[in-house]
Amino acid sequence: MFLVILLSGLSWRLIQIQLVDRKRYAESSAKAYHRIERIVAMRGMVVDRNEETIAKSIPVSSIYVDKNHLFDPKLAAFGLAYEMASKEAGWVKLDSEEKIKRMRVLRGEILSTELPDVIVQKHLNYAIGLLARPIGMKRDELREKIVSSKAKWFPIAKDMPDDIAERLREIVDENHIEGFVFENSIKRWYANPKMATHLTGFTGEVEEELENGQKTYRMKGKFGIESYFEKYLAGRDGRREHLRDARGLVVPGNSGSLLPPRAGLNAKLTIDIGMQAIVEEELDAGLLKYKSKQGAVIVMDPHNGEILAMASRPHFDLNHKENLAENSFNYAIQAKYEPGSTIKIVPTSSALQERLVTTSTVFNCPSVVQENKFTVKDGHSSGMLTFDQIIQKSNNPGCWNMAKRLGVKRYYEYVHAYGFGSASGIELSGENPGTAAIPKLPVDFSRASYGYYIGVTPIQMAAAYSVIAGDGRLLRPKIVKSLIANDGTVVEEFPTVSRGQVISAQTAEKMRAALHKVTLLGGTATKAAVPGYKTCGKTGTAIKHDPKRGGYVDGAYVVSFAGFMPAENPAFVCYVVIDEPLTKEYPRYGGTIAAPIFSQIAQRLARHMNLQPTEPIPETVATR
Repeated sequence: MFLVILLSGLSWRLIQIQLVDRKRYAESSAKAYHRIERIVAMRGMVVDRNEETIAKSIPVSSIYVDKNHLFDPKLAAFGLAYEMASKEAGWVKLDSEEKIKRMRVLRGEILSTELPDVIVQKHLNYAIGLLARPIGMKRDELREKIVSSKAKWFPIAKDMPDDIAERLREIVDENHIEGFVFENSIKRWYANPKMATHLTGFTGEVEEELENGQKTYRMKGKFGIESYFEKYLAGRDGRREHLRDARGLVVPGNSGSLLPPRAGLNAKLTIDIGMQAIVEEELDAGLLKYKSKQGAVIVMDPHNGEILAMASRPHFDLNHKENLAENSFNYAIQAKYEPGSTIKIVPTSSALQERLVTTSTVFNCPSVVQENKFTVKDGHSSGMLTFDQIIQKSNNPGCWNMAKRLGVKRYYEYVHAYGFGSASGIELSGENPGTAAIPKLPVDFSRASYGYYIGVTPIQMAAAYSVIAGDGRLLRPKIVKSLIANDGTVVEEFPTVSRGQVISAQTAEKMRAALHKVTLLGGTATKAAVPGYKTCGKTGTAIKHDPKRGGYVDGAYVVSFAGFMPAENPAFVCYVVIDEPLTKEYPRYGGTIAAPIFSQIAQRLARHMNLQPTEPIPETVATR
């Protein structure tokens, strides 16, 4: 009986070895003698509209440990054989073929006389002794990193400069060290790492598994343009397969073992780095002066939707990526807030477009309008006001009067036609669509006419004012002009996309004339004026809503100014928003905080764009 049981156990073990373990041994052998080398594709560059470099890739190398090779005694014996042979008298006089023959002889002796574990340990000591210092580690440190890792394939040094990597390759090759593999890769470098950070975005590494189970790492866009245009910028990695025979020698590859990489396309953006620098400098100066930590500035071409500059604060360094959790919020496209009086272009232009009013219509605008169960107040102006004066003085009752003439349904058709309540379509992920729900209560409808009961984003406001500054169409904001191959071929151009005709070109022209008066004496934005140019715009001041507790936060404001110039044919729209300024030196209004920032930006942009003055410049300004 015992003999039967014993024979049955042996029979089962034979079956297990032949059938069950066969696959495992085969896979282990394949890992030891088959390796796929990834040939990294060069990631496309990101450049501005004038082809100034914003982001490019720099070739670097990483060294990986492959424990399947490092701990294979058959392969490790080659390194030990070379170590012994290279110390023999007459070694340097041998030709390459004679050296290989001598190494094979010594390898056979090592394999027949040494235990496998001993061979592996001796080879590991040999490799560590040669590689530790060039890698920049102590021997014990390198050994600990290799031995303690549970992974079979892992990096021990990443993003090495080419000269160091080349020296290490020579050491590995010349000394026949096994288990250390080099991978070429690329490191993303940003020319101005603190400029256009949210727009440009950054890359990061993602782990991937090759067909043979081998782990590798690939650069991938994680944010901004780098993420949104990943499939174009990334290109396609190539690959090369390395096979070894039973003796551990490399088998020459066949024609199908090499797949060349394909470089990524270069993205040419719409932004102008010179204009971007102006915007960032003035935004930073404004935030410092008015004691605020958050805000944004967007400069947009109203004729084609191109974003010429866009800056959000707070921000971060693209090369170092520190404090991303706190600073990666893109205020320009993700912040949602009630805009205040900048929304007044909607009731005024809509009423004008629907011919419910003319620019000479006169309204009775008392300081307080009493409705059935609510009031509409305005502390700045009252009495009989024309259409233009309502805009110039930012009168709440006057705008409410025009919204009432339109009615809820028609008014909100215009609200939505201006792009509020839906994403602008800008080529960046994470955009907030805002909120523009049709109100059920008359009091909410009244508030919506002067900038409350609606949630907007800076990019929506810039696009909406481009309707007025342009020909009445709502354009989709665009930040990429074209995709270009390395040989200069334009692979794809991105056209101007219209989201619909909101108002006529004639109505837009009349609105520009009215908005110009806002910057003149008697208007709310005299500090937005630019000497030598007719400037247009509208101020906005709103008490901040408390999303957690409801209601409003006493003393907390969002202030803004949306402007453009020259008035007759605007070259740009510039929207400035400052979140919760804490200054006590200046009144906290759009006309006293955001408007001066606009003025500084617009003056510098006019010089940068070579816009010729059309108005007399006062001597006090001209002689400064």
